[in-house]
Amino acid sequence: MASEHLHAPRERLQPKTILMHQAIVSLMEELEAIDWYQQRADDCDDPALKEVLLHNMREEVEHAAMVMEWLRRNGEDFDHQMRTYLFSGGPITEIEEAESGQSSDPAKVPEGHREGAPAAGGRGGGRFSIGAMKKE
Repeated sequence: MASEHLHAPRERLQPKTILMHQAIVSLMEELEAIDWYQQRADDCDDPALKEVLLHNMREEVEHAAMVMEWLRRNGEDFDHQMRTYLFSGGPITEIEEAESGQSSDPAKVPEGHREGAPAAGGRGGGRFSIGAMKKE
C-alpha cells in the first residue's frame, strides 16, 4: 500500500501526521489518474471512448478537490496557502509579494488581494469551501 511508505517509523509519528500523509498520497494518486485519463483521451481516436475517458478524468478532478478541501480544513499551513493563492487574480508569482506588502505598485497587486477587496471566493472573512462555491 502506497500510504505505508513512510519516511520515519510509524510508531514515532503523530496520528495527525499519518492522516495528512494518507490524504497527500491520495491526492497524488488522484492527480496521477487525472493525467493518465487526459493523455489517453488525447490519444484516443474513438469519440465515444474519448468521452468516457474525459468523464472519468473529471471524476478524478472532483476527488482531488475533495482531498484538497480536507487538507485545507485539517492543515493550518495548507489553509493559509490556499487562502493566499486559490481563486485569486493576476500573476501567481506576484501574490506572495502582494501579501507581504512588498509591492508598492497597486497595479502589481493581484485582483482580490487589494485593500477592501472581498476575500477568496467572494465572501467576507476569507472562508471558502466546496459548499460555499456551489451556493454562489
